[in-house]
Amino acid sequence: MRKSLEKNLIQFMTTMTISSLVLSTAPMVHAEETDGEGAPSIDIPTSVEHEGEVMEGGTLKIAYVSDTAFAGVFNNMFYTGQPDAVVIEKFNPGLYGFDNNFKIDDSGFAKVEMDIENKQVTITIPEGVKWDDGEPITIDDVIFPYYVVGHPDYTGIRYGSDFENVVGMAEYHSGEAEEISGLERVDDYTLKVTYLSFPNSMVQAGGGISSYIEPEHVFEGIEVADMEDSAPVREKPVGFGPFKVDSMTPGEAVTYTANENYYKGRPNLDGMTINVINPNSIIAEMKAGNFDIASLPTDKYDTFKDATNFTNIGYEMNVYTYIGFKMGKWNEEEEKNEFNPDLVTSNKALRQAMAYAMDNNSVGSEFYQGLRRAADSMITPNFVEYLNPDVKAYEYNPEKAKEILAEAGFKDVDGDGLVEDPNGEKFTLNFASMSGGETAAPLAQYYVQAWNAVGIPVQLLDGQLLEFNSFYERIKKDDPEIHVFQAAFGTGGDPNPNSAFGERAQFNYSRYVSEENSKLLADIESDESFDDAYRQKAFYAWQEFMHEEVPVIPTLWRYELTAVNKRVSNWDVEIGADLDWSKVGVTAESPIAE
Repeated sequence: MRKSLEKNLIQFMTTMTISSLVLSTAPMVHAEETDGEGAPSIDIPTSVEHEGEVMEGGTLKIAYVSDTAFAGVFNNMFYTGQPDAVVIEKFNPGLYGFDNNFKIDDSGFAKVEMDIENKQVTITIPEGVKWDDGEPITIDDVIFPYYVVGHPDYTGIRYGSDFENVVGMAEYHSGEAEEISGLERVDDYTLKVTYLSFPNSMVQAGGGISSYIEPEHVFEGIEVADMEDSAPVREKPVGFGPFKVDSMTPGEAVTYTANENYYKGRPNLDGMTINVINPNSIIAEMKAGNFDIASLPTDKYDTFKDATNFTNIGYEMNVYTYIGFKMGKWNEEEEKNEFNPDLVTSNKALRQAMAYAMDNNSVGSEFYQGLRRAADSMITPNFVEYLNPDVKAYEYNPEKAKEILAEAGFKDVDGDGLVEDPNGEKFTLNFASMSGGETAAPLAQYYVQAWNAVGIPVQLLDGQLLEFNSFYERIKKDDPEIHVFQAAFGTGGDPNPNSAFGERAQFNYSRYVSEENSKLLADIESDESFDDAYRQKAFYAWQEFMHEEVPVIPTLWRYELTAVNKRVSNWDVEIGADLDWSKVGVTAESPIAE
């Protein structure tokens, strides 16, 4: 069922209980022992089939578990937060499909043929398919997003190395050309794209080939600069997925009806609803039979693991939580990150000390009942061939943290228990963290206390947690009041870290830039990386470097649990699964209560 994918745009809440985007290949969820290395203590399947005769029609009730409302940007070219992505994937799931290894295959809407030697792909879409408003889909709807994202007046955050890799895109983006020379419209249903380089990532979903397809006709007459706030994005989006948006309550709920024009055949269900539900109440809501589908908080697993009216399924996500350090700013004019070596957070010793001060194995076992574990790297464990086995998470060693600080000149000059910087000047780091469930506040407080305990002066920004949208708004704008922050990143189908750590990556929120980092990232993306051994070696080298420099501290790898009410005939969260919506249904008029 998890077929939509956005590689490098999914910024997750730090301690929330959501995420319905495709992010995993794990066949089973394994909750590790508290040391993160023991035998699995919990086995949870990735799919379920419930008994009962399936009704014709019915409405599926989905709970989006969050204390954050939808921002209401329902378009793949413009959204920035996971809440909106959940809405989008139901009506506009993307261009191509992929298998359980995230390799692009023929299971999606378009067929993608790769010509490695000539650095080209040919994208072919089926004939005779319509948008949910009845208008025909043509290859112009595949070409259209390139001209929006690449436009000089584009207001979103999608433009980056992937798009700039298209021949002629840089010239179009700078205003030097009116057309993108690397796009060849072969006919009404075929597009040939030529790239400057064709690294091995291109075969991965989200690895460089745009998956965007948007209805050009609904944006007719709307300037690119005005699209983000236009009706087709904010009020009445159009797609080609199994369902179409019928109505919405801003920030709170979306109602869908079955798309009669769906190219795989009309869904059996008449429709579905998605409602934002607070993490503190979702378990009671599911037990009461108010919803069919919900991602439940792993920190509350013991309270719902034996529920009688729903089944728990799950998977290990391609997501890592991390502690980031603000070390510069985004240069809007030059579209690149600028590292500031004079900031106290730019001192590597301080960052290493903060890493040694945290006990993330205990965080995983105590805060999340073993359903999260200490992260060794920013490469998630799903990518076995790229995860460097010799790079391990910073062990909890507060004495080591103090030793590193002292050697770097961070000393407690005035005897207050907190260190001054190497120049003998006082400093205080403001720590930004997000709200989201009962765990958010105590977890943030734990980190602050752990850093204070080794003498590092850290305090919670503004004395409180930040709401999701406010948090990322301030992070993106490099709010000078934020020095350290806790966030999470979804790697999607391609482990290539350039989109999160490259010099020109807007998602490089730490703004860390170095010549060596750029070199190592370029090596991962080089033509030589088509050789599996070379590519693995390049990934290994980058991880070793990042572990030493620690511009971010990867803290936790996570699992997601999904509750499926027993009236739902079947559901599947395994990566690459392609559930037939004509066979997904319900066996009762309303969800079953406990």
